[in-house]
Amino acid sequence: MDFNQIPIFGVIKKRMAWLTERQEILATNISNSDTPGYKPQDLRPFEFEDMVRRENSALNMNVDNPNHMEGQRKRITDFAAEETQKPFETAPQGNAVILEEQMMKVADTTAKHKLTAELYKKHLSMFRMALGRR
Repeated sequence: MDFNQIPIFGVIKKRMAWLTERQEILATNISNSDTPGYKPQDLRPFEFEDMVRRENSALNMNVDNPNHMEGQRKRITDFAAEETQKPFETAPQGNAVILEEQMMKVADTTAKHKLTAELYKKHLSMFRMALGRR
């Protein structure tokens, strides 16, 4: 049985991917906290509507003739990063990373990751129970 065909597992998988990518971006922000001119980045919030729109978007065409146009390629990642437009505080050298703010985002993302993992485990246990397995 392919759990990716079950909608709740697909959504949980996307949510976990979003949270993982957000942790990577936040770690990059923290590691560049002393880089002159660096502005922190974050992912756009994970919205159900955006996920549905992305799932229903047209696929890229497969080109078998070199004279045909390939069309627009999809992004490598599913989620778009955005730069902080109006940073709360900026250092004299132009760095706008506030470590306390980034650490709060990391803690929030960690808590959401644990919650999503628990949700995944609960749904798996419901399937096991329905199948008569423990």
